[in-house]
Amino acid sequence: MTESLWSGAELDLDAYLRRIGYDGSLRPTFDTLRALHRGHLAAIPFENLEIVLGRSVPLDVPTVQAKLVGQSRGGYCFEHNLLFAAVLERLGYSVTGLASRVRMGSDQRRATTHMLLRVDIAGEGWLADVGFGGDGPLEPIPLRTGVELRHGGWTFDLVEEAPGVFLLRSHRPDGWFDLHAFTLEPRYPVDYGLFNYYTSTHPRSPFTPRVIVQRNGPDVRRTLVGQELRTERPEGSVQRRDVPADELPTVLAKVFGIELDAQDARSIRDRHR
Repeated sequence: MTESLWSGAELDLDAYLRRIGYDGSLRPTFDTLRALHRGHLAAIPFENLEIVLGRSVPLDVPTVQAKLVGQSRGGYCFEHNLLFAAVLERLGYSVTGLASRVRMGSDQRRATTHMLLRVDIAGEGWLADVGFGGDGPLEPIPLRTGVELRHGGWTFDLVEEAPGVFLLRSHRPDGWFDLHAFTLEPRYPVDYGLFNYYTSTHPRSPFTPRVIVQRNGPDVRRTLVGQELRTERPEGSVQRRDVPADELPTVLAKVFGIELDAQDARSIRDRHR
């Protein structure tokens, strides 16, 4: 019996498929992977509200599933991609965990804090990442360089900037924008537990001091960072507006599909002031 690295046996697959609105083939093909990837991103937002509320972020499949699937909630990279890894493992895909250093246009060397997945299908490797947030790809990225890919209105490519170091970029009106850099060193759930603890608790982490909520679609990206709600379209237009604390629960529900109970809504308003 094959060892279950990603705890796929603990997953309620039917509930997950209902959550993302998918009723197609479950054969472990690229077409299935692409459809699941798109469906996950369309249904489940990126958010760090548990961190802002001062709570821990458990990474076991039952807890992540209860939050991202059972509630109208989202999560950040470790939650999204650990759940997706469990789904893919359950369906029979070959899944390897990877980790990267987030750039977001900066040339500063940052700690390894982002999780992504490698999925091998018929001898070809694909990057699957449903947890990068607003700037991330909508579909799997082929693990080869020199190919530009269009996902809706957005363009991506992969370059090898040093031997064994790959850089994922997105194209913006003013040129290529570095997203994150990674190697193909396999990572395991125990590694992500350590990365997650730092990212969710360290005062210098971007996720601890302020609300970050994002939703990524083929023709629009919506991002709430602190009090600024940003709406971006592929041609480069950007709309910004401030979200007062009293409006935050309504914006979370209407813009991002995140429903908070009354107590959490009060708490997140207080921390948003």
